[in-house]
Formats: sequence, C-alpha cells, structure tokens
Amino acid sequence: MERSKSDVWVGLFVLLGLAAVLFLSLQSANLLRLNFQSTYTVTARFDNIGGLKPQAAVKSAGVVVGRVDGITFDDKSFQASVVLSLQKRYAFPKDSSFKILTSGLLGEQYIGIEAGADEKNLEQGDVTTTTQSAVVLENLIGQFLFNKAEDGGKPAPSASQGNKK
Repeated sequence: MERSKSDVWVGLFVLLGLAAVLFLSLQSANLLRLNFQSTYTVTARFDNIGGLKPQAAVKSAGVVVGRVDGITFDDKSFQASVVLSLQKRYAFPKDSSFKILTSGLLGEQYIGIEAGADEKNLEQGDVTTTTQSAVVLENLIGQFLFNKAEDGGKPAPSASQGNKK
C-alpha cells in the first residue's frame, strides 16, 4: 500500500512537470495567448510585410503593447492588411506610424509603433496607412550587387589619387 501511494505522487509530479514544459514551449513560440487585458483592434496597411506572422508582438519603446491578430491581402490596393490587437490601457495618437522591425540581424519580425502628436487617439476599427514596410535582406543584397555591376566593379577613388598632378 505504501508503494502505490508514492507511485501516484511520483506520477502526478511527472504530469505536472510535463504540463509546465508544454506551457513554456507554447508560450515561447507565441502559440499560446493568455491575455486577460481588454483590447481594441486597428488595421495597418503595408506594401510588404516580409516574414511577419500572426501573434507577433506589437511594441512601442520596447514594451509589448499588443499582438498581430491577423494578416490578409487586399486585392484591390495590392497591400497587406494587418489587424493589430492593442491593449486598451495604451492609447496612441491617430498619426502614429507603424513599422515592421526585426529582432536582431535575422530574428523574428514584430511591429513597432512610433507615437505621433495628434490630439485624437486611435480607436476600435481605425485603419492607418502611415506605415513602413519590412526591410527584405534579399532586396538589399540585390540592389547592392546591381549598383556594383553598374559601376563596373571599379573601386572608388581614394583621396590620395585625387590630388596627383
């Protein structure tokens, strides 16, 4: 009888540990959403969202103020519509700008909000086009290579070469 009691306690402890590991892995991958704050939604339109994903963070001054609720493509304007769920305790002016930023050099992407100066604040259902699209690394590399090819691969003249007589 004593052995079966300890087996039950060990089994419960193992189950509790597995549940904690599952919770932490879902939380770290942004697949679990436990937020009891009231929110309001704002739609931002971007020309290019890069690798932005649903549930990505929305940050202002480095503080998470919301999450990306959904991403759709508008076939009339040919832009991506990103629905943001912002916490009600954070109010942003209507002329705030939204940028897609990257954590580190190749980290995951998130939306950064730069507050404006308008007296009116964003409200439920507002749509904003004051956005800056994601910087796509492949486009930057392609542009750099195109510019180098256009220059003929010549090195830039140094200051010492310009003063020769």
